[in-house]
Amino acid sequence: MDWLLVPFEVLFVRRALVAGVLVSLICALAGTWVVLRGLAFLGDAMSHGMLPGVAVASLTGQNLLVGAGISAAVMVLGVSALGRSRQLSRDTGIGLLFVGMLSVGVIVVSHSRSFAVDLTAFLFGDVLAVGSADLLQLAIAVLIAAVVSVLGHRAFVAMSFDVRKAATLGLRPGLAHGVQLALVTLAIVASFRVVGTLLVFGLLIAPPAAALFWATRIPMVMAGAALIGVLATVVGLVVSWHAGTAAGATIAAAAVALFFVSAAASALHRRAGATA
Repeated sequence: MDWLLVPFEVLFVRRALVAGVLVSLICALAGTWVVLRGLAFLGDAMSHGMLPGVAVASLTGQNLLVGAGISAAVMVLGVSALGRSRQLSRDTGIGLLFVGMLSVGVIVVSHSRSFAVDLTAFLFGDVLAVGSADLLQLAIAVLIAAVVSVLGHRAFVAMSFDVRKAATLGLRPGLAHGVQLALVTLAIVASFRVVGTLLVFGLLIAPPAAALFWATRIPMVMAGAALIGVLATVVGLVVSWHAGTAAGATIAAAAVALFFVSAAASALHRRAGATA
């Protein structure tokens, strides 16, 4: 078992593990709704649409989180505005904003001498360079996400399955939708600087999707997604340590691999039940 424990004898790997656990928790809370409502494309667009704000903040020496938050807010407002158009589908509006924001971000970043480094850090983060301040930031974000999830749970559930019924019950589905987008934005903005948009999106989608094969209640889906995300973090860090691969990308790959393992195991379980 030494091969499993050796990586975590190093301080920066232990910090990376804690960061991965916190990201897994916040992504489980936000990602469950993304998967249930079929908003994966929106989540991907928002995670990459932050690039212009991050790029401008980096070039001007401003706080990266502020820049990311402003870009994410622009994405949310843009998606909401285009979503009211009868001529465009929601996916079309999201796609246009996605490509437009990403293109602007790349153009801005291309003016930096460290173009390749900046873009790589944006996509993959640097989970092995996590500091105490980053962990505190993530812990606060997890706490906020937990409070929002508890307070908005009833409205979120009703809106996810029947918008008209949610409106009839006075749960204000429009407001609930906005709060959900804010929850997803919080997860992405709070996590990207540490683990990059690739890992955030991987943990936002893959663990909840994997948990859906086994759980029938939303709280159980969230709990399962958190456990799968933590497992992906551990597996990714161990593989990265021994194989010398990029830690963030390896964790994201582990999360996706666990989804396919879960899907295959679920199919085998159903087949065994049908033949029994």
